[in-house]
Amino acid sequence: MTHRVVLWGTGNVGRNALIGINARPDLELAGVWVSNPDKVGRDAGELAGLGHLGVTATGDADAVLATRPDCVVYTSMADVRLDEAMEDLTRILRAGVNVVSSSPVFLQFPDEAMGAPIHRAALDGGVSIWVNGIDPGFANDWLPLAITGISERITQVRCMEILNYSTYAQPTVLFDVMGFGRPMDETPLLLSPGVLSLAWGSVVRQLAAGLEVELDEVEEWHTRLPAPETFEIDAGTVEKGTAAALRFELRGVRAGRPVIVLEHVTRLRDDLAPDWPQPAGHGCYRVEVTGEPNYTVDLRLLGTNGDHNTAGLKATAMRLVNAVPAVVAASPGLLTALDLPLVTGRGLVGGGS
Repeated sequence: MTHRVVLWGTGNVGRNALIGINARPDLELAGVWVSNPDKVGRDAGELAGLGHLGVTATGDADAVLATRPDCVVYTSMADVRLDEAMEDLTRILRAGVNVVSSSPVFLQFPDEAMGAPIHRAALDGGVSIWVNGIDPGFANDWLPLAITGISERITQVRCMEILNYSTYAQPTVLFDVMGFGRPMDETPLLLSPGVLSLAWGSVVRQLAAGLEVELDEVEEWHTRLPAPETFEIDAGTVEKGTAAALRFELRGVRAGRPVIVLEHVTRLRDDLAPDWPQPAGHGCYRVEVTGEPNYTVDLRLLGTNGDHNTAGLKATAMRLVNAVPAVVAASPGLLTALDLPLVTGRGLVGGGS
């Protein structure tokens, strides 16, 4: 069965999602919505470095929804436009169109109050929405849950992202949201009280639900290190003395100790913070299950262009694209990873380079 899909946004994740949609024989690209006026009227294939696809990008939301797609792959940024993103999703759902989305990330596993408006919109439209990616997403939902299936006893589950973001060409996220390249005494959006919990608390709560663990609280912790000298990254200049490395944790606490932990170790240069956890390969997602036995599983990232951040963007995109058939088939409402069957790359094995 072929599902007709609209791509909503052609940024870093969206371009990779477009390539992924084109790669799946069971998906048909029905439309592309773009926010940048310079992209309006261009062929979708041109926006993703593909050949001519015969689908023209538009800034008219009504026009793409009028094509009556089965699903929208929503990849527009929500970090600095949360209200607008929520309005977009509500509009799409009430139009009777299913959604797989990379944002807003708190919808991966929201508490009842925060998830209620989107859940209601999905029910009103008789469709489903699923928010996921690589992190929050696969690296800290199905991957760790699968590993716990071979445990005798568990004392802690720790999910880690250990990456160098120097090739991540997204200045809004790196500088404005995460605070890299900003003075050390300036508090960025990400480290404002409660924001880490808003973004990644869903990870801790979902793992707790999947493992049937009742948490007492979720704690935030972070630390940063400055740049030893001025240097360049793909997103711009990082001046000496400004933030250049970030480490944070969300700790799900039970009986006074952390039992489920989400940790990020983010550097802009490999030589920064040498005493912090180091990645496997160029960059990795790591799951540590402590108990009996102890397990460590590293998911190493590397794109065919030799860049780990490219692989991360593609992983996020394909987590969504590959889930389209399952989300379309699901019962209406706001879904979580715990609600879906195993999503695989069915139909993708071939001889492509």
